[in-house]
Amino acid sequence: MALRELKVCLLGDTGVGKSSIVWRFVEDSFDPNINPTIGASFMTKTVQYQNELHKFLIWDTAGQERFRALAPMYYRGSAAAIIVYDITKEETFSTLKNWVKELRQHGPPNIVVAIAGNKCDLNDVREVKIKDAKDYADSIHAIFVETSAKNAININELFIEISRRIPSTDTNPASSGKGFKLRRQPSVTKRSCC
Repeated sequence: MALRELKVCLLGDTGVGKSSIVWRFVEDSFDPNINPTIGASFMTKTVQYQNELHKFLIWDTAGQERFRALAPMYYRGSAAAIIVYDITKEETFSTLKNWVKELRQHGPPNIVVAIAGNKCDLNDVREVKIKDAKDYADSIHAIFVETSAKNAININELFIEISRRIPSTDTNPASSGKGFKLRRQPSVTKRSCC
């Protein structure tokens, strides 16, 4: 079975639950007293997706403003970025849109973007409507999911959807050996803006 390494970075404001999402996915645990990330933390988890093993190389970035300049170091070369907001804090959703703009300008051109509205277990104090977040995600062709790291809601599903959106590798056995296959690129490429 083929093994693919997929670099994934988490972006978003401090306190939205980026580290909790990673811990729930990798360790299947939740710590309500988790300390804020300094710089970034790194974890891995390998899961089977169809006929491949996907090894997620997860960079959990700090949300504090003073660490923001470090973010490009983590999203550069990423297969996917998960931008997290807290459904109970409207301003974290506004900040998310700035992360999307930055990724579109400076990130890899084919990066898979996922928007995760975390803390959906706190629906009674919600400030961000599901429809608003979903409409925004649809407008930028991003994955959208509401999660709860605390209650393990949609965490695995988030990463499964990332696996689904990552372009599959060439399954031609002739090209799976050493070396590479040259392909003719079209002379004119049409790109569209988000």
